[in-house]
Amino acid sequence: MTASLPTVAAAIRAAMLTADPRDKAMATRAVARDWAAGRLAFAFDVAMPDSPARPAEPELLPPNRMPKRGRGGSERGRLALIHALCHIEFVAIDLALDAAGRFGAERGPDFVSDWLGVAADEAMHFSLLARRLRALGSLYGAMPAHDGLWDAARETAHDVAARLAVVPMVLEARGLDVTPQTIARFVAADDHTTARILQRIVDDEVRHVRFGTSHFAKLCEERGKPAPQLWKTLVAQHFRGTVKPPFNDSARRSAGLSCEMMAALA
Repeated sequence: MTASLPTVAAAIRAAMLTADPRDKAMATRAVARDWAAGRLAFAFDVAMPDSPARPAEPELLPPNRMPKRGRGGSERGRLALIHALCHIEFVAIDLALDAAGRFGAERGPDFVSDWLGVAADEAMHFSLLARRLRALGSLYGAMPAHDGLWDAARETAHDVAARLAVVPMVLEARGLDVTPQTIARFVAADDHTTARILQRIVDDEVRHVRFGTSHFAKLCEERGKPAPQLWKTLVAQHFRGTVKPPFNDSARRSAGLSCEMMAALA
């Protein structure tokens, strides 16, 4: 008798509960590979954790207690910026895993495939930035970070539409707006290695946001509601920040965020 396959939910949960950053990245990429290869059953026999495991460092502070990064052109300021971006990618691993594990039973295998692919990308982005920190004489965890991104997961844990509206379509889309200026800053400092890493990240994020917009559009169709209107309502209910210009219009259009949707929100 052939042993039954391990479940995708159990594999996702195990990766989320892996605290060591390097181990989490490797576990996440293994889950994505195993799912793509048919080595995990489409079954949701365990719940996702309310919070993922975190390493002892970095120290997590409220956003208003985060130290200033230093002057814009300084080496110390650039190092702090790389660390902050590295932390964002680390949290993004768990955001994508949680989406697949929490809503996969409801939304189906294609949804799981898309978000496990995103999780694997985020793990790769984290690894690239962590390696860059080491090359520059630092490491991930050497500076404080804030846990505001995971607040979005808690706030939207009850509704897949709210999760898609806030995480890929607001938080990740914001990265499309600000990353080109960040890349220019590293180019100006003659740090072309970091600039290339960030360009790779922003290219992948266009695809991630497109996954969000396409799954959201499908949900809106099922619920019989116009996408711009529902997006505006969900963001108002579940996102504490503000969404304001300037927008990277070409990248947002490539990701499926229409001018109509931006007008509904801005």
